[in-house]
Amino acid sequence: MGLDYSYEIFMPARNVAKALTLLADLAPRDRGTPPLPVTLPGGERLTVPFTSRFSSEPVDCSAGGTLELDLVVMIGVDDAVREFHLSVFDRVDASGRAPVGCIYLTVRFSPAWHPDFASLQFTAATSGMSRMFEQSANVRKVFTELTAAAGGACCVLDTETDTFDICWLNGEAISGETVPGARFPRFHDLVTAWREPAG
Repeated sequence: MGLDYSYEIFMPARNVAKALTLLADLAPRDRGTPPLPVTLPGGERLTVPFTSRFSSEPVDCSAGGTLELDLVVMIGVDDAVREFHLSVFDRVDASGRAPVGCIYLTVRFSPAWHPDFASLQFTAATSGMSRMFEQSANVRKVFTELTAAAGGACCVLDTETDTFDICWLNGEAISGETVPGARFPRFHDLVTAWREPAG
């Protein structure tokens, strides 16, 4: 078994469409797959430049549950991204970004630990990508900026240990704090600290 590190973002469920729209803006422009129609809980519809389980067939999540997406996103090149992308490093755009994928996204619209929020879990597809998730400041920045822009309450990095690194909490970037840790002994304690962003 390889490493399956992931970033997980928690946000009010009504903000999922905004998060997916922001993610679409990070997708490569030359993607060779058809756009994917998605229906979200409440009937909101959008089209994203990704696949769901490697298919472009429409996905209906109007009844809730989970949404599975396969992502490629453009991320600024730093040392960790460069090391991961040695074999395709010529694929850098004019802004100095490289396509990173496949990243598996699982959207849970009503997770058991906080039914009013949604969870967006971005899982690395390989051990090399997992190490890049942990080591790259630019990868962390993509997920913290997505959390901020989409009105998320919390973002954590799961490195398959007994602790989660807290990356974002209630409107501010966090560094060096974990759960369990001094401030949050249990994940439940972190959840109770989430504040729903205004708007």
